[in-house]
Amino acid sequence: MKFSILIANYNNGKYFRDCYNSLISQTYQNWEVIIVDDASTDNSVEVIKSIVENDHRFKIYHNTSNQGCGYTKRECMKYAEGEICAYLDPDDALYPDALQKTVQEFDKSDITAAYSQMMLCDENLNPDKVFASTKQIYNNRYFFNCPTQFAHFFTFKKETYLKTSGINPNLKSAVDQDLYLKILEHGSVKYIKEPLYLYRLHSNGISQQNFKQNAKESFARVIHETMKRRGIRTINNQAVPELYTNPQEIYRLLNYQTHRLHRLINKVKITFNI
Repeated sequence: MKFSILIANYNNGKYFRDCYNSLISQTYQNWEVIIVDDASTDNSVEVIKSIVENDHRFKIYHNTSNQGCGYTKRECMKYAEGEICAYLDPDDALYPDALQKTVQEFDKSDITAAYSQMMLCDENLNPDKVFASTKQIYNNRYFFNCPTQFAHFFTFKKETYLKTSGINPNLKSAVDQDLYLKILEHGSVKYIKEPLYLYRLHSNGISQQNFKQNAKESFARVIHETMKRRGIRTINNQAVPELYTNPQEIYRLLNYQTHRLHRLINKVKITFNI
């Protein structure tokens, strides 16, 4: 089973060495790496090329102009040849057995995706603590990962991705959320209860700068589009708006999912596989 690791790069060449080292240290050997550079303005391409040198497992492609995260991650999928795919940010890294343990889950059961815990790290990629929100989810048509219950490391079958409309190329943020929700509509998902992904916290990270409001707005749009795609007209006896107007309107529909009773019911459903 071939594993495609997908990397959308923009100005992260300075961190790529750690990412590269984690990939060549994998205990599972049948993998490829697809890198699409989004017209970086630093020396990322030169740095990455110098690191991977002539390793045929790494394939580098380029956007002729800066297109944003959604477009670039969608481009990555165009070149992926593996049966299993996953995105890895160029400033992050994987534990050495990340691919091995993931492939084992796909071998054991008929799943469309698998996700693990992730380790939060400092700027030098020193582990600090496990991201606390990750947990076993109850996947049904009303699951929107809001509040967040999983993030990295998310892996999925390429054949499942091809059944969807693919990542929205117009998205600048909430790109991963768009992917998660589309993939989860096509089958079951396995939770790997250990960290397989090292997530670097640093001042230059897109998800860690002053993009929180834009991300919240984008995520609300993704959720609304998901509701419409799934044919959901009401949520908890409240009407889903026909047209998107503002994020608060969408998030209010999901407030009930933060309530203790809702979480308890889902836990029971997960425990007894209801």
